[in-house]
Amino acid sequence: MLSKLKPYFIYIGMALLVGLAAGLISSPAMEDFAALKQPPLSPPGTVFPIVWTILYILMGIGAGLVASGRISTGSPALKLYIVQLIFNFGWTIIFFNLKLRLVAFVWLLALLGLVIAMTVHFYKVRPIAGLLQIPYILWLIFAAYLNFAIFYLNG
Repeated sequence: MLSKLKPYFIYIGMALLVGLAAGLISSPAMEDFAALKQPPLSPPGTVFPIVWTILYILMGIGAGLVASGRISTGSPALKLYIVQLIFNFGWTIIFFNLKLRLVAFVWLLALLGLVIAMTVHFYKVRPIAGLLQIPYILWLIFAAYLNFAIFYLNG
């Protein structure tokens, strides 16, 4: 039983660790971020860690489903999972720490493309794994709006 759960622990843990590391590294920049002009529809800051935790768990479950489908860990689906996690982490540094808002927006569009590709590959292996990524895609689209609007309003 535990061996069947192992991929889920690994991939959920991987995503949560990326989120935790990004949060810790970017936390000093949050005071500066709070002082920026925010666009309409900006949620309160307390929403972000809740949403991201849910998204990291969903993406980890999806990767776990793919990995438990007896495919190679070198498969395109799982490679895309790793690469998009790296891009996810990088966006946080670019946006919050480096304050390169336009670069972060372009980076976020690349992340969105990677996540869409990952979702398609996940879906081909296990349809539910792909469907679990739809909230992530929707959140990234919303995040792109916020990112660009913050760049524009504070340019």
